[in-house]
Amino acid sequence: MITIVLVDDHALIREGIRSLLEFTPDLRVVGEASDGEEAVKRVQELSPDIVLMDVRMPRMNGLEALREMRRLNPERRVVLLTTFDEDSAVVEALRAGVKGFLLKDVTRDQLADAIRRVANGETLLPPGVAERVQRGFSELPQEFPHAPLPEGLTRRELEVMRLIARGLSNREIATVLGTAEGTVKNQTSNILAKLGVRDRTRAVLRAMELGCL
Repeated sequence: MITIVLVDDHALIREGIRSLLEFTPDLRVVGEASDGEEAVKRVQELSPDIVLMDVRMPRMNGLEALREMRRLNPERRVVLLTTFDEDSAVVEALRAGVKGFLLKDVTRDQLADAIRRVANGETLLPPGVAERVQRGFSELPQEFPHAPLPEGLTRRELEVMRLIARGLSNREIATVLGTAEGTVKNQTSNILAKLGVRDRTRAVLRAMELGCL
């Protein structure tokens, strides 16, 4: 059973999400909150597996509440509900440790699948959101002749990392580097392992923190 706390300042939205989840036997809503401050308290009390939280709320917004929840418990898994009007909010939430994003028009099956995936340790970026994040990294410099090699990365792995940051797929990276797609896939797996992250987006954020992007 995956336990969930719902956080949204609109009661109708909370009621709608709760109603959707009632038909999913392995998911259970154990609490609700109407703003960020209340959410932090409820999450501390109930310690749910997943926090499903709106971004825009009174008193304390979703990003502020996310930071506080992660400060109190770095393992807290938070999924933000949003319409993504601002690209900067997406990148900021990723930096703060959000585990996923959901648009408010998702279906019941999409919602349930997303919650399960995040509960299993994935970071969830729907396609439209992934494109926004990639655009946010697209202006990164492309040449770093004097950058250090962090976390034991090889020169080629660092090249691959920088192309990942520019939003290229494994196939596109293989074309740029003149190598096989399978080789790039293996190099990407090595990069994730060496940086201690689960996915490409967090690899980019980690590389930025280390100063190699």
